[in-house]
Amino acid sequence: MGKRNAAKRMKHGSEVNLNAWFEEGARGKGPKLQAIEGGRGWHPDDSDTRADHQRAENGRTQKYQKTVKPRTENQAELMKAMDEKALVAALGPAGTGKTYLAVCKAVEALQKGKVARIILARPAVEAGEQIGFLPGAMEDKLAPYLRPLYDALSDRLSPGQLKHMLAEGVIEIAPIGFMRGRTLNNAFIVIDEAQNCTYTQLKMLLTRLGWHSTMVITGDPAQSDLLPEFSGLATAAERLEKLGGASVVRLEGKDVVRHPLVAEMLDVL
Repeated sequence: MGKRNAAKRMKHGSEVNLNAWFEEGARGKGPKLQAIEGGRGWHPDDSDTRADHQRAENGRTQKYQKTVKPRTENQAELMKAMDEKALVAALGPAGTGKTYLAVCKAVEALQKGKVARIILARPAVEAGEQIGFLPGAMEDKLAPYLRPLYDALSDRLSPGQLKHMLAEGVIEIAPIGFMRGRTLNNAFIVIDEAQNCTYTQLKMLLTRLGWHSTMVITGDPAQSDLLPEFSGLATAAERLEKLGGASVVRLEGKDVVRHPLVAEMLDVL
């Protein structure tokens, strides 16, 4: 029995591992070989090497690392405020980049190590249409309401990164109804569609701000899905303007970066 196992080991050791020839760096200083796909053809100027294929298959994220630049003066003011202030309120009509810029700044702060996590909150209020109960866990129920935030995150992170960060809690989806009593330290908090929050809710959310954290509130007071007397964004923004450590940036129709008709429709409608 021992002789048979020894013979098998000797035979296995004498076999040549062909895959090792194609592994990058496996041969040390020796010649590097490259597999040529049949029928595709090959040219010395062709830079599409196996290493490039491997990086593409592994989902490398260089293409997601975009440098976001403001397109208008008010957007530049908003980005500067998010860099300098701990509390920022961005008010403006649809299409002015409020949510997108806030999420981009959150991802940038996370990548630079300024914060340890991103917290996203958005009121679960339908736009005039009741769709009933949604199946699944809490994250699944909130997913339709947070779709705009996911879209902005997907533009800055690869699907693999986003899925991993959500699973590990680096990016947290926080329902507004469960925020009372929390202290959000070392985090970048984005509260989207704040015009659908009451004044009491906004007061509760604003007082969650902890050490080494930045909170950005976005919304359009003119597009509230609540009754006008219930929306507390406009009132809260007027009072926050009196604070030295907070900044209120008001964007206008000229800051719309969507289709040019959006700005015209806002004036007409």
